[in-house]
Amino acid sequence: MNSTTLRSATTPTAPRSTAVPTSAAARTSAAGAAGPGARRRVPRWSVPLVAAAVSVAVLLVGTALGVDPAVRAATGTQTVGLAAVIVATLVVGYAGWGVRALLGRLLSRRPRGGEGAWLVTCGVVLLVSLLGPLGGVTPGAVALLVVEHVAVGAVLALGLRR
Repeated sequence: MNSTTLRSATTPTAPRSTAVPTSAAARTSAAGAAGPGARRRVPRWSVPLVAAAVSVAVLLVGTALGVDPAVRAATGTQTVGLAAVIVATLVVGYAGWGVRALLGRLLSRRPRGGEGAWLVTCGVVLLVSLLGPLGGVTPGAVALLVVEHVAVGAVLALGLRR
């Protein structure tokens, strides 16, 4: 074997292609190459929107079942409406997104990037938030509001987990 043969056997003759597939079929096949068990990440900004949709769905189902979501307030009885549910969920959801980002930065050297701290924080916030539904006027209102808090908490905790 001479040096020319050795050199041509070890050096690639054609450059490797690093082009990204541009056709829809090529993108689909490239995305499916990861396998059926591969998880797609949902954009974090959309998680509070999903939580708001879940809270609206729970409220609508509860009211369709005949539950009046009324709570005792300092000024008397207050009915929990769609606007209050949407605004509260979005405020808490986007605040949670900020807390999750902060925990991710502070605990970035850990293997899971603060995921445990995030879940513990969510658990504590959920337990504190469950004090609100205890002011429900009827047992049905208490149950509906507890289900709503748990559903929103689960969507936010799991959706913003990673």
